[in-house]
Amino acid sequence: MATLVLTVVGTVVGGPIGGAIGALIGQTVDQAILFKPKGREGRRLEDLRLQTSRYGDQVPRIFGTMRVAGSVIWATDLKENRNKQGGGKGQPSVTTYSYSASFAVALSSRGIVDIGRIWADGNLLRGAAGDFKTALGSFRIHDGSEDQALDPLIAADKGSMVTPAHRGTAYAVFEGLELADFGNRIPSLTFELVADGASVAIADIASDISGGAIAAEDSSATPRVAGYAASGTVADALSPLADGYDLALRSGGAGLRLTRDGPSEAALAENLIGAAFNGKSGRGERIIRGKAEDVPVRLNIRHYDAARDYQAGVQTSVRPGPGRQERDFDMPAVLAASDARALAEQRLQGLWAARKGVELRCDWRALTLEPGMVVTLEGRGGSWRIKELEWEGGGVRLKLTQAGGGGVVVPTADPGVPIMQADLLHGATSLVVADLPVPGDALPTAPVVAIAAAGTQAGWRSAELFVEDAVSGGLTSIGGTAAPATMGTVSTVPDSEVAPQLFDTVSSVNIDLLHSQMTLSNADDAALLSGANAALLGREVVQFGTAVQTGPASWRLGRLLRGRRGTEWAMAGHGAGERFLLLEENTSAAVPSTYAVYGSTVLIDAISIGDVTPAQGSEQIAGQAILPVSPVFLSGTLSSGDWRFGWIRRSRLGWSWTDGADAPLGEEQELYRIDLSQGGAIFRSATVSVPQWIYDAASIAADTGAGLSGTVDVAVRQVGTFGAGRSATMIITI
Repeated sequence: MATLVLTVVGTVVGGPIGGAIGALIGQTVDQAILFKPKGREGRRLEDLRLQTSRYGDQVPRIFGTMRVAGSVIWATDLKENRNKQGGGKGQPSVTTYSYSASFAVALSSRGIVDIGRIWADGNLLRGAAGDFKTALGSFRIHDGSEDQALDPLIAADKGSMVTPAHRGTAYAVFEGLELADFGNRIPSLTFELVADGASVAIADIASDISGGAIAAEDSSATPRVAGYAASGTVADALSPLADGYDLALRSGGAGLRLTRDGPSEAALAENLIGAAFNGKSGRGERIIRGKAEDVPVRLNIRHYDAARDYQAGVQTSVRPGPGRQERDFDMPAVLAASDARALAEQRLQGLWAARKGVELRCDWRALTLEPGMVVTLEGRGGSWRIKELEWEGGGVRLKLTQAGGGGVVVPTADPGVPIMQADLLHGATSLVVADLPVPGDALPTAPVVAIAAAGTQAGWRSAELFVEDAVSGGLTSIGGTAAPATMGTVSTVPDSEVAPQLFDTVSSVNIDLLHSQMTLSNADDAALLSGANAALLGREVVQFGTAVQTGPASWRLGRLLRGRRGTEWAMAGHGAGERFLLLEENTSAAVPSTYAVYGSTVLIDAISIGDVTPAQGSEQIAGQAILPVSPVFLSGTLSSGDWRFGWIRRSRLGWSWTDGADAPLGEEQELYRIDLSQGGAIFRSATVSVPQWIYDAASIAADTGAGLSGTVDVAVRQVGTFGAGRSATMIITI
């Protein structure tokens, strides 16, 4: 137990003897009033981790840098937001609900410099850069100055005449915090306060807590802590520090001060010992030796560790010898693991040394000594601390305990493996809106228009999506994005003169992803044939077998399969800077069918909590997923004056050819349209229900008779349920 005394009262009474006697009176006053030992204990580590809203709870005084929960001092009811989606063209509408709340949390009954990170239910809510991971309207910090103004939101809710400014109390105000991430309730929050610019001396903490009664001018004589939370009475607030560091509270003409064991301040000569009490002489010395079993064999110091995001850490000291007692000591301070281990070793050694004591009877000259003083005894080795000084019948009774020795060898301390969440920035939202071909084995009945999004930083999680009216500019919410997509831009394009039916082992494509945390991987041929590593390159769907990283966010893709899902028409249209999107499940949202109208252009806005302005994307909907793909292997032969054409049908179904049979039709009927044109003008059309057509001699004669001759463009399209698809083309001469 630390030594706590008060001698200033006696000094005022008069003279050194008066001061010495006053020390005895002062000690009684001090223990009973200023440092009442049975008062409420100071905040334990659990108290600082749990957010409360109980009336009458004390707000701690924060020093240095700490992670605290605080107390909710004001809150609104939850605000319900309704969002209706769909409901067009006979489709049912879906109404979703989201909730937000505004509230204030008191953090310190002492001014602070700033607030750093914030955690909500243990997850990072605000990063070190001040970025929030969950959407909210605004966030304000009141630093606890004595002239701070009213918070405008609280004043608007309660009225400016009855709303306190909470001067001298630091608090934070959240306005419109979205609660979807927290089960639609206000989460349990913890805050990283920066109350001072650096570590704080314990003497300075004691001076602040005691209102200046404990002097701070000798702060270099006390250890420093990186952070501390003080609450309760003065004794409650100081006892963990005083006990943990074995500090003594000393007095003098300038007032009270905290000290640690140091060099001897006085030597007790043998001629002081052996005085008569009440006229009776007695033994002047009595040896006191406590039981070894009363000293713990294991001392656990629980503390906050900055290396663990200010989570609780435990460091332990163990002594050999008899005993079973284990003692836990809560230190609501921020300590490095090595410092906490050293403190545990020093405290256990001090407890072991303090079991040895001596009681002395001295004459009145011992009144010049003070409790808490470190002295030497003539004829005895070591240093001794005066724990008690009592005037008794004309003599002075001293009780001393052996002071703990220095030079404690502290083993290396390990803070353990912390459970920490990476503090990643959101970055700006990047958006891709793409009209896709049939994505799977099911037959779509509406265009498949995908919305994929990601951020320029790895911390991006999601964004809200809106359809923008091209005329009015009005926005209609369509929900949120899917998981972040792997996306970027093309820096060098592949060759266009390759066969889409074969592996392209000649071409490669270089891409730049949005950030370095996005990665790509290789796939063997079997995986490729099962659909692995599909990506959108401009408007062409490709697959890649090799992915070689060439920079932090740069990759080179090789062993390509080109023009997948009927997109060979886009192989010739590539250019540097075009979009790259890895096509994965669960990384894209679909434009609702109400807005994904064949032949129209859809405008999409996306905004995330990291965006100053919305990201925008648009796509002209060509309906690739609902229209037949182009026929292949179109051929024509001139025989007996007739041009005879044939081709092979393809299907939107049956992309994996597993049984050797023809792919299913995938349309209501088999139908083809053939267009003959010259100079872009169609001069003859025909429809057939089989994959062949004859441009007979009579028709050719009629066309040439009308003045047509030379080369003719032949285009064959399959006509499906929702319209005609892309064409296969060739050139003939008539």
